[in-house]
Amino acid sequence: MTKTNIGTNSVWAGEKEYLVHGATQVPVVHSVAYGYEDMDEWYEVAIGNKKGHIYGRNTNPTVQAFEDKVKSLEGAESATSFSTGMAAISNTLSTFLFPGDRIVSIKDTYGGTNKIFTEFLPSLNINVELCETGNHEAIEAEVAKGCKILYLETPTNPTVKVTDIERMVKAGHDAGALVIIDNTFATPINQRPLQFGVDLVIHSATKFLGGHADALGGVVCGRDSLVSKIYHYREINGATMDPMAAYLLLRGMKTLQLRVNKQCENALKVANYLQSHEMVEDVFYPGLEKHPGHEIAKKQMDNFGGMFSFALKGGVETIRQLLPKLEYAHRAANLGAVETTVGPSRTTSHVECTPEERAAMGIPEGLVRYSAGIEDADDLIADLEQAFQAISSPEKV
Repeated sequence: MTKTNIGTNSVWAGEKEYLVHGATQVPVVHSVAYGYEDMDEWYEVAIGNKKGHIYGRNTNPTVQAFEDKVKSLEGAESATSFSTGMAAISNTLSTFLFPGDRIVSIKDTYGGTNKIFTEFLPSLNINVELCETGNHEAIEAEVAKGCKILYLETPTNPTVKVTDIERMVKAGHDAGALVIIDNTFATPINQRPLQFGVDLVIHSATKFLGGHADALGGVVCGRDSLVSKIYHYREINGATMDPMAAYLLLRGMKTLQLRVNKQCENALKVANYLQSHEMVEDVFYPGLEKHPGHEIAKKQMDNFGGMFSFALKGGVETIRQLLPKLEYAHRAANLGAVETTVGPSRTTSHVECTPEERAAMGIPEGLVRYSAGIEDADDLIADLEQAFQAISSPEKV
């Protein structure tokens, strides 16, 4: 078959096998069970010796098409899906970690992931070491002490810090660890960690993959020998993707390259505008040359992503005044959609954490997470400008 580019695969990959009756779109298959007249064939499908489906908690044709598309985009042998992004993360970790094991990660992962590291895994007698994000020497030193998993998120949510994937893969593999990366912010359009030797890649499909804020889902992909173990854990524990969600995610992924390219373009323009604004303390975006991870991002990413964050002078009180005045932004706990979405970390990515926990992760209370949509960048900048003009100056806040 002709080798195709990622934009073409976003449209076509994983679908042809599931098109029926001349349809040009993958159907939504809502059937819970799948019947067989031949008992021997049924058994062969049930034990995995023959392709097919037996029960919706295990597999589903619409869901399979979604998994096949993600597998193609990430260049993976295999993929399996989940009801949410957090289900993908928690099921993957639960598949491989047991009491007495050790995992090394970074401090400022997504808030839900951080809660797994600080609350749930320690309660199971699993040792967790969280390192300063970007301190590659510290991470390498902890990994060298021995660990079962090195878990990374790059760029991070919401501080948009960048980790050198190739360097971390070497450290992890030298220590015999599995290297797992959450690639939600970058998407396979901008970054394909498996090419750098990563073992497993995770996405919250709810975000950029779906892109329309109307379907929950998660996915993990990598070598079949690893993914099959995660699939087995998920099929028994039951965090199955709904077929209607799979259909919506499939539909969204057809425009993934178009959307993400535009979101990257908008994010860079808006971040550049904000970094020179008198009411902005700092802007965090790897596309800015001043960003400490800029050179690493240039090396391992095709573009810098549609996400950034910025800290406002006056902190939370300025946020309270500014965000409600934006006309072209949803104030909501989501990201990656076609519409611009904004919100402070204290009500979005790290709502589960206390102010003290956020501070320990380097997340100021005055931090705003900005998910650039596909609107015209000039309109987004003008919208921010009118909102700034409408509020008091920082000294009066």
